[in-house]
Amino acid sequence: MKRTNNPIILFIFSLFLVGIVSCSKDNTPPVTPTPTTDTFARGADVSWITQMEASGKKFYNASGAEMDGLKLLNSLGMNAFRLRVWVNPSDGWCNKQDVLTKAIRAKNLGMRILIDFHYSDSWADPSKQTKPAAWENLSFADLKTALANHTTDVLNLLKTNGISPEWVQVGNETGNGMLWPDGKASENIKNYAELTTAGYDAVKSVFPDAKVIVHLQNGWDNSLFRWLFDGLKNNGGKWDVIGMSLYPDATSWQSDDEKCLANMKDMISRYGSEVMICEVGMSWDQPEAAKSFLTDIIAKTKSLPGDKGLGVFYWEPEAYGNWNNYTKGAFDNSGKPTVALDAFR
Repeated sequence: MKRTNNPIILFIFSLFLVGIVSCSKDNTPPVTPTPTTDTFARGADVSWITQMEASGKKFYNASGAEMDGLKLLNSLGMNAFRLRVWVNPSDGWCNKQDVLTKAIRAKNLGMRILIDFHYSDSWADPSKQTKPAAWENLSFADLKTALANHTTDVLNLLKTNGISPEWVQVGNETGNGMLWPDGKASENIKNYAELTTAGYDAVKSVFPDAKVIVHLQNGWDNSLFRWLFDGLKNNGGKWDVIGMSLYPDATSWQSDDEKCLANMKDMISRYGSEVMICEVGMSWDQPEAAKSFLTDIIAKTKSLPGDKGLGVFYWEPEAYGNWNNYTKGAFDNSGKPTVALDAFR
């Protein structure tokens, strides 16, 4: 090799040698992500997402960049989505095809899925548990069959499309039963237990490993939970997970969280059940208080003995701008997430 005295070439060559020496001294292995063994569900009910998109609603990250709403929630630390099912809604939203559309998107993001059967054509909650119009005049025996057939129909549609929900709710906020008047718990707890069992068995016939949730309102109300689940137990009702809703305000959340924790511990010791907070929310314009509340209830649920606390789901955080007159989302009026959702990171 011919030697050179060209200063530029000699300078470049010296830098090359320094680089080799530097690399040889760096024994730091490449950084690889640490696999997580955390199975705790940090989730959200996102059932409005397709309807909001169809109405022209947009979603933005903290920097103002437009994002797909589900991808945005995933990027904020959420690993699970909850999707409600209505039997024959008049506008089509939350029917089985709409649920399938959202479930496919959730699966493609690697999200875990909770399916929430309302067993109604519209909202089922503590103030109303209205039968689907098509089931109104059925005998009780036929009502159980209709419930089971609807459950298996929706779940088989998901299964055919490669979607396996991890959890399935049979009824929504059923603190006084469902499918009134037949399944009103305060009037006929045995009927409610039979309806719940019909749903449970239908879920297991399609997805044997899915955990079936019975979900009540007011997670702080231990007397309600004892009354309802004692009634189910005494009448052969089946469930795997006890689900709760919790909607405190900015001044009451500490007390409500403590009562909810005590209630969760009681459900575990009394029935041996796992528990889940299926719905939480707080006014969107109290984001700091909401963050404190969420951080606390997530920590309390995770602290339960035997890993019996399965997860916490925010109810429709993406709702903003007074969407459907709902004000307990966790996005501001510009379509950006508030600091409340930092609790899920």
